Amino acid sequence: MYPAGALTPSPPSPSADNRKEAHPAPHEEDGRQWPAIFLMGPTASGKTALAMDLCDRFPVELVSVDSAQVFIDMDIGTAKPDAATLARYPHHLIDLITPEERYSAARFREDALRVMAEITARGRVPLLVGGTMLYFKALREGLADLPEADPALRAAIDAEAAEKGWPALHRELAALDPETAARLKPADAQRIQRALEVVRLTGRPLGAFFARQRAPRLPYRTLALALAPADRAELHRRIALRFDQMLAAGLVEEVHALRRKYRLAAALPSMRCVGYRQVWDMIEGRIPPPELRDRGIFATRQFAKRQLTWLNNMQEVTVLDAMDAITPETARLTVDRFLAAMPT
Repeated sequence: MYPAGALTPSPPSPSADNRKEAHPAPHEEDGRQWPAIFLMGPTASGKTALAMDLCDRFPVELVSVDSAQVFIDMDIGTAKPDAATLARYPHHLIDLITPEERYSAARFREDALRVMAEITARGRVPLLVGGTMLYFKALREGLADLPEADPALRAAIDAEAAEKGWPALHRELAALDPETAARLKPADAQRIQRALEVVRLTGRPLGAFFARQRAPRLPYRTLALALAPADRAELHRRIALRFDQMLAAGLVEEVHALRRKYRLAAALPSMRCVGYRQVWDMIEGRIPPPELRDRGIFATRQFAKRQLTWLNNMQEVTVLDAMDAITPETARLTVDRFLAAMPT
């Protein structure tokens, strides 16, 4: 067993086998693929607990795959591990930017590959854990070669939306890029903004870029594990319990503090995160306070449903029942076999 959070493995016991020895740093020129483990699943499925269990048993380092946990000072509503947990189980790629800023799948891929290389160079295995399925997809398959974000143009689009509403901009998008518009709801502000940004910057629809999507080889051999509940009702119970715990821990006060500290707007990605959006709307008077709990739980359930849809469409994933008591042991055995099969 390896000590939690250690940067180098403990000396193996006499009975330990060679798979627990350190791996050298990856070098693309040698053609080898080094191990990496993905642990995916919907919110409230127990990913963090299982990841910490694996940390106690294997030479891994945790890498967060969570588009909400990248924001500094957003702790309660993102279910970010507390200070004591982070001290014992350090996580890479959390607390990267302020809630005023934006983070993209492209930046995640760049950051994740850098951190994974550093972990492997230390002789350890990256364990990527989270529920942002787009980030996992970007890492595994690569990204379309889209133009970089243009802050000035985004601000202009936001101003237009404030004046005319996102449904009006959705109609504009339908005229410029009907294929993308057909896939988006008229209130999907983030995706409408990005699609309009791309077509205004380049004169080309999004589909033209995805048609020549680049997929550079991921220099790792991966084991993808997914926690998916066989009992959806139990997941819903956990979601309700978690949201109640967030409210009791001070989620509303956290959003008030964020509004005081930063220049925020409802359209920012940070304030579109589940939970934060509902509290924001309550503060702005769009949700009566007695309805906050039900609205937050409903939004979280819908979010989990979307996460599960992503998982169902992913290939080469080992699915484990998030509600089964033997799942941790199954995961340990699966990881053990995976690492045992790696070249030494």
